[in-house]
Amino acid sequence: MVSTLGSDREWTDPTCPVARTVDLVGDRWSLLIVRDAMDGATSFTEFQQRLGIAKNILTDRLRRLVDHGILTTRTAPGGRRHNYELTEAGQDLFTVIVGLRQWGERHAFADGEAHSTLVDRDGRVVARLHPENRAGKRLTAATTRVRKVGARESPPES
Repeated sequence: MVSTLGSDREWTDPTCPVARTVDLVGDRWSLLIVRDAMDGATSFTEFQQRLGIAKNILTDRLRRLVDHGILTTRTAPGGRRHNYELTEAGQDLFTVIVGLRQWGERHAFADGEAHSTLVDRDGRVVARLHPENRAGKRLTAATTRVRKVGARESPPES
């Protein structure tokens, strides 16, 4: 069964998966919290120190990410604090984070400017992401279209 995150909320564009995703995690701090959770941060203090985010904003974003099923909490050893962990839905954002990282590597830095690099456990740079169709053919915005809810399906062009 597929869970729907935040199914009781108002949406920017109710039928668009991109708009819903942006509504859930599209602000700067939420994505950086998810990124840091993927990089091993689990405590409020770790997130606050890594991000330099104001405590009230961090509290709000962590609460929203938990409420929307992207993070879950566990009581930390000692029982006084919470640890945050990515849920399956949070883990599924890995491709989004990698895509943003790779776009940034290509477009947000000057040639030769130093930046961090994502590598696999063996130290190899992660290959560039490329959407593909089911047959393995590379896709672009020019070779895809969005099938709108309620739109009649037209036959594929030959």
